[in-house]
Amino acid sequence: MSDKSPKPQEPDTDVHEDPNEPAFDWMKPKTSSGATEAAPAATAGATPVTAKASATPSTATPASGQPGSRADRKAAEAADAGTETPLFADTLAEASTTNAPSHYSEPLPTSALQIRPPDDEVARRNAEREQAAKVKPIGPRIFQVLLAVFYPVILLVLAVRAVTSPLFLWVEYNRPGFPGDGYGFSTDDRMTYGSYAVDYLSNWAGPRYLGGLVNQDGEKLFTDSEVSHMADVKLVILSAFGAGLLLIILSIIAILYLRKRSNGGIRRGLFAGSIVTLVIIIGLTVLAALSWQQFFTEFHRIFFANGTWTFSLEDTLIRLFPGQFWIDAGIVIGALVFLAATLTFILTWPTKRRRGVASRQEEENENAAASNEESEVPDLPKETTEATRQR
Repeated sequence: MSDKSPKPQEPDTDVHEDPNEPAFDWMKPKTSSGATEAAPAATAGATPVTAKASATPSTATPASGQPGSRADRKAAEAADAGTETPLFADTLAEASTTNAPSHYSEPLPTSALQIRPPDDEVARRNAEREQAAKVKPIGPRIFQVLLAVFYPVILLVLAVRAVTSPLFLWVEYNRPGFPGDGYGFSTDDRMTYGSYAVDYLSNWAGPRYLGGLVNQDGEKLFTDSEVSHMADVKLVILSAFGAGLLLIILSIIAILYLRKRSNGGIRRGLFAGSIVTLVIIIGLTVLAALSWQQFFTEFHRIFFANGTWTFSLEDTLIRLFPGQFWIDAGIVIGALVFLAATLTFILTWPTKRRRGVASRQEEENENAAASNEESEVPDLPKETTEATRQR
């Protein structure tokens, strides 16, 4: 071949020169629906932008629908790529449909509470709530009253129990100035025989416990009338001790109740009880000081029948327990009760600090109870709770 011979012409592979060649259809850009660019723009599922772009006439596009130049083809490809449907288009559409507000919503069961009642009804309910908050529960008040009533009786019974003991008997017989027995009993005899009488008052023995005793001469120490009176005294003493024990148990129950339900309730009950005790003991002391003999007589008439508690000076009971013994016993009982009541009165006096502590504790308990009530309904909407509070 010479240089002047014509060179073989290479086949033209540019698809732009022959756009209708079917062998190069795979190189043509496709739309979002999978059709070629020559497909109609009104195909179902095409976006408005695609339809508009395909429907717009262009002088640079041939009649066959293929761009006339590379720049036009690139612009058409960019337009088709911008209008492609996202991969998650269906999911996004469903989410937007789900999140869209509905025109109809079923009312909540408590939606009626969101409606504010009239102002006069709100004012009436607020007044009733405030009045109910000011009224204290009746239970703590009852137990405070019971504690105040039981306290004087308990102190009196305990003081009587302290007097009816061999210790007090020994102190009386050995103290200076105590009158002796003019019929022959020595201090040891009095201590021995008197201990039998005191022990009989607090044990469960029968009348024979005293009726079988004899003196040094072999004669009965106590007469039948004396034994009968001591049996009556024993009944009164044991009844008083039993009542005192019962009141102590009830007072413990009241204290435990007030400790849990009423801050400062124990202090108020004991304070009131100490005042009642002081009033009673001062009144009895004045009556006894004005006329001891009449006071002693009236006291025996309350518990014993007439004629069953009077004896002669020669009887054993009078020799063991003369009038001075009962005066001293009354003084000791009154002093013990007065001392205990005064001490209780001082320790339970309502000072500012004690009242402040009690009031703070009550407020804390009320706040805790209110918070517990609110925590029991956590699912109610905020508007419902506010409407309930406004009531």
